[in-house]
This record gives sequence, structure tokens and C-alpha cells, in this order.
Amino acid sequence: MPRQIFRLKISLAGVRPPVWRRVLVPGGYTLDRLHRVVQHAMGWRDCHLHSFDIEGRQYGEPDPDGELALHDELDVRLDAVVGKGSRFHYTYDFGDWWEHDLVVEDAFTADPDERYPSCVGGERACPPEDVGGPVGYQTLLAALADPGHPEHRSMRDWVGEGFDPAGFDAGRAGTLLRRFC
Repeated sequence: MPRQIFRLKISLAGVRPPVWRRVLVPGGYTLDRLHRVVQHAMGWRDCHLHSFDIEGRQYGEPDPDGELALHDELDVRLDAVVGKGSRFHYTYDFGDWWEHDLVVEDAFTADPDERYPSCVGGERACPPEDVGGPVGYQTLLAALADPGHPEHRSMRDWVGEGFDPAGFDAGRAGTLLRRFC
């Protein structure tokens, strides 16, 4: 039976200008593998908790203390809970609260000559970890854009000279996806 591939658009909610990725993912992936796809495609470092919200059900790593009522993401295949046209959410870092909107734009048969998952598009760099969520990121962007801003130098030092908020390399993201997902 040929493999089904989902074309997903992942958009970071509450951030302007938009930060998004378009990825091709096997429908047979479990949600924990989709978690890794989102992490590597976006540019996160996977150092915080996460969850998926699909039609009101929460999925993630089960909490051994039982405080978070999450269904085990290892037990759920993507194609069992979504299909073409589905919309769902992924939240990363319960402190900074990064919400991602995911849309299944298309579903098609895998090309036997292609390797999946892959990143086929996107815009703008992922915000740095621990920047303070969308509000903190907007503050960072404003400080970086204005050399006269009182926090310009400290923010530039914190984020590093190499950080370019407009930068995104789909080829690099695709390489990371194939290597780690």
C-alpha cells in the first residue's frame, strides 16, 4: 500500500511578521514524530514541554504525576486523527506559550523518489528560546531594529550577532528533518 503524505502548514500564532513552515510528512507518523518535525522545521531546541490539541483532545508526553491530562502521543498516528483540510494546534513551552496553528493543506501518495519528511517552504527565523513568548519577541524585534533603543545593545548581546529575524533556510530545515525525524 503506498504511503500517504500530508502537506502541513505550520504558523506561529501571535507573531508579526508571520513565521511559518510548509512540510511534507508521512501520515503514518505518530504525534511524537510530528513533534520532532515541528521542532526541527521551526528551529526550536526541544527543551520545554509541548502538547497537541486536536478536536479538543490533548496529546503529548504523559505526565507521571497525572497533573496534565494528556493522551500519549506515542500511541496516535497523524492519519488517525486528521485529514486533508484539518486544523489543529501545537503548543510549545508552557511558560512562553508558543502556539502553532497547523493546517493539513493536502494529502497525496508518496513519491518513491522523494525522502520524507521534508521542508518545502517557510518564512522568517524562529524566535529564540526563552525570549518571553510573542510579547517578548515583539520587544526583541523592536530593540534589534532600532540602534537607538535603550535595550538594543543588551538584546543584541543576548541573542547573538548571527541572529537574523528575517532569515530562514528551507534546505537546512529539510536536512535536519531527514536526519532527526
